[in-house]
Amino acid sequence: MTVHETLRRIRSHRATFLLLAVLTLLVAGLVEGVPRITDRLTEQGLRHHVADRPAVLRDLTYDADPAGYVDATGPVAARRAELDRFAERMPTPVRAVVARRWYLAEAAPGRLTGPDLAARNLLVDLRLRTSPGADGAGTLVDGDWPTDEPPAAGPIPLALAADVAAGLNLRVGSRLDLAALRPDDGAEPVELVVVGVFRPTDPADGIWAGLPPVLRVVEPEGDGKPFNAVGLVGAGALDARAAEGWPLRFSWRYRVDVDRLAPGDLDATVDGLTGMQRDVLPGVRFTQGLDLPLREFAASASAARTLLAVVAAGVLGTLAGLVLLVTGLAVRARREEFALIRARGGGRSSPALHCLAESALVVLPAVVVGWSLGRLVPGDAAGTGWLLVAVAVGVTAALPVAALAVPDGTTGRRDTVRWGTGPRRLTVEVLLLVLATLGVVLLRRRGLTPGAVDPLLVSVPVLVAVAAATVALRAYPWPLRLLGRVAAGTRGGVAFLGAARAARSGFTSPLVVVVVAVATAAFCAVVAGGIEAGRDRSTSRAVPADALVEGFRLAPETGDELARLPGVRAVTPVADEADATLSRDALGADAGLGDVTVLVVDGPGLADVARRAGRDVAVPQVLSVGTDPAGPAPAVVSPAVAGALAEAGLDRSAFVEFQGQRYEFRVADTAVDFPLVRPGTDRFLVLPWQALPTRAYPAVPTGFLVAGADLDVAAAQRVGDQGQRRFQSGGALAAGGEPMPVTVSTWADLRARHGTGGANGVLAFGFLAGAVGGTGLALLAVALTVLAGARDRAQTVSRLRTLGLSRGQWRGLLLIELAPPIGVAVLTGALVGALLPVLLAPTLGLRAFTGGTPVAVTFDPALVAGVFGLGGLALALALAVEILNNRRSRLGDALRIDRGESR
Repeated sequence: MTVHETLRRIRSHRATFLLLAVLTLLVAGLVEGVPRITDRLTEQGLRHHVADRPAVLRDLTYDADPAGYVDATGPVAARRAELDRFAERMPTPVRAVVARRWYLAEAAPGRLTGPDLAARNLLVDLRLRTSPGADGAGTLVDGDWPTDEPPAAGPIPLALAADVAAGLNLRVGSRLDLAALRPDDGAEPVELVVVGVFRPTDPADGIWAGLPPVLRVVEPEGDGKPFNAVGLVGAGALDARAAEGWPLRFSWRYRVDVDRLAPGDLDATVDGLTGMQRDVLPGVRFTQGLDLPLREFAASASAARTLLAVVAAGVLGTLAGLVLLVTGLAVRARREEFALIRARGGGRSSPALHCLAESALVVLPAVVVGWSLGRLVPGDAAGTGWLLVAVAVGVTAALPVAALAVPDGTTGRRDTVRWGTGPRRLTVEVLLLVLATLGVVLLRRRGLTPGAVDPLLVSVPVLVAVAAATVALRAYPWPLRLLGRVAAGTRGGVAFLGAARAARSGFTSPLVVVVVAVATAAFCAVVAGGIEAGRDRSTSRAVPADALVEGFRLAPETGDELARLPGVRAVTPVADEADATLSRDALGADAGLGDVTVLVVDGPGLADVARRAGRDVAVPQVLSVGTDPAGPAPAVVSPAVAGALAEAGLDRSAFVEFQGQRYEFRVADTAVDFPLVRPGTDRFLVLPWQALPTRAYPAVPTGFLVAGADLDVAAAQRVGDQGQRRFQSGGALAAGGEPMPVTVSTWADLRARHGTGGANGVLAFGFLAGAVGGTGLALLAVALTVLAGARDRAQTVSRLRTLGLSRGQWRGLLLIELAPPIGVAVLTGALVGALLPVLLAPTLGLRAFTGGTPVAVTFDPALVAGVFGLGGLALALALAVEILNNRRSRLGDALRIDRGESR
């Protein structure tokens, strides 16, 4: 057996080996390329997820409590050295992602006075701060920067941001006096002079992120309260103030660079942050907000990897089945060749050795090419080497092993054999059913094992699909046999022959591959639809309208002004308050049941706005009916609150304090969640606005739900701000200072945010690859399955054509014979794909993609139509493949082939 002979045999069977090479290349490319794509998408998602949060959440901050340094020498410079020491104490994974760091020292606030302030009657508290590097991050508008040298005599040089100087009516040369807020502190008053006014080169630079802010004046918190500002001085000036008794505080901030975050190091980084919170020196506080977004992303990435593992198992399982189909076709076509080799003196293993040489020359180059193509994808694919070796060995050995299984001699007429009635196959099928059942039960009970891929999770979906296919293909011949008996009594033999051949068809076993492929595509479609529906529900829970205009408290007439905006169809008020107290009576006797979140809604208005906006929101009937304001208001409460009230005997009458008023209520209904109640809130109480009694100070809206297409968000923001200012300035509860602006949250924007960022890129890639790949591989499997039984059908048709079977009758016979097994395979695969999310729901972690909302499996009519469309396409492809294959074989050829198999 020379290489030339081996190449000649490969050329003789080039169609089979070409298909085997393509499948091998595809498997190797997927094994090498998919992890790279996943790694790249995960890394991009992580960076987007963290970068989308405010930059200060990426800061790791150490703060030293204010203390006196009267006897210390150079405390500012001495504490600056701790910037390096704190960095050295960080765990290695945390230190590796820190890109920038800042240090500041600040004196306690003092009361600032001066002629320029008095000209505008300004009451100001000022903090003196030194921040190394500020002169490099700002541009002087006027004057100079303060030096670090302590002033020999005279006032302390001070630099102010341009907006701060303008807001306080200060300029270069302005002289000021700074005195301690409490005279008994012992701090000496100091004189200041403004020597510089600057603008930041980049206001978003982290050096300006310390609180209180350097770049703007903080508004007073109320009437008679001071403005708050920060001015920059040299380190020597602060040392002098410390010696005079001014307390100093110090802060060391480290900012994490999102480009340094790696998905593989998330757990180590989070653990490091947790350890830093525990390992804090006395007198120092550590604050950070990075662990929460990292934990959120880790949860979504883990769920995405789980889904991708299920999809990959289905695709790779289908490809493995296709390889087996191809090798089966090849061995079946070469049975006579193998018999001839043995007849000429070859041993039983001789055909297998020939096939091994042929496979090695085809498969190994295909693996190398697939690996090379996969490496073109950017990303990291660590740990795939052994998989590629397994692919090369497995595919190379498939054909030789199949050749070893070919018995000596001939096999008789295969068209009269009832496929798979032997006890060995029955035992294998029962074992498959038992393994699939045990796998599902075990997976649901124990959940996922820690790690990147759970082997049980990878194997169970394929086992379930194969087991379901085995049951379906075992069961479907029985109704066909009954149909054949009925057709036997009718005129013509096409229906009878088609039903009889379909009932005992020997090519149904390869249709298991079709079931696995269709199940993979259906699983992706069903889960994707469930996640989209869950995101819709999550968004509608947060904004059960087209928009939510929300603030502190808004004047009631704001709703009428919003209703007059163009495109607005309906408006309803809402009001909420967290940490409300439950009481036993109207006098405020504490019920001892803890705090609750109170939400007040206009039931009919909420239902109308939700309906006009097209939101699927169910408003309990108790919130929509009119009640006697003199009695307790009917309330919808969470189960936790309902249980606590019932245990205390207050479910029929209790009081809750809301906006300074106590309202009596009774438990009329319970709900696990409710629109506008934040996710994770398990203690809430919802009251109907129309049932609240009239009070001297009635409930005031904190927001308005708006239904209206093409809402002008800017106009709604303006109306909301005006309504908030009117309430604060015109009511009995008026407060001083400019209120925080209202927020306008639209359903569309919130829904878009749910579908972007995080691990959604990995999720979308997995669904697209699974749906498209599963559909394409299912059609390829159908074609190969048809070819697997083409020779038997050609022999039968050849005999029938000699007996007068017309071309139309032949096509009808093909349709009747091919439609049942293909239809059963497609429908079984679709049913398995739809049920897999139900079976695996506890382990898939789908809530990570819907904001905590449970994902329900829904059967979209479009999906059902797609399944029937796929079935029709598969049947049309099967007919086309059969017709094309028969055109290549003439009648005489089929009969001559039959001569060798019918003895």
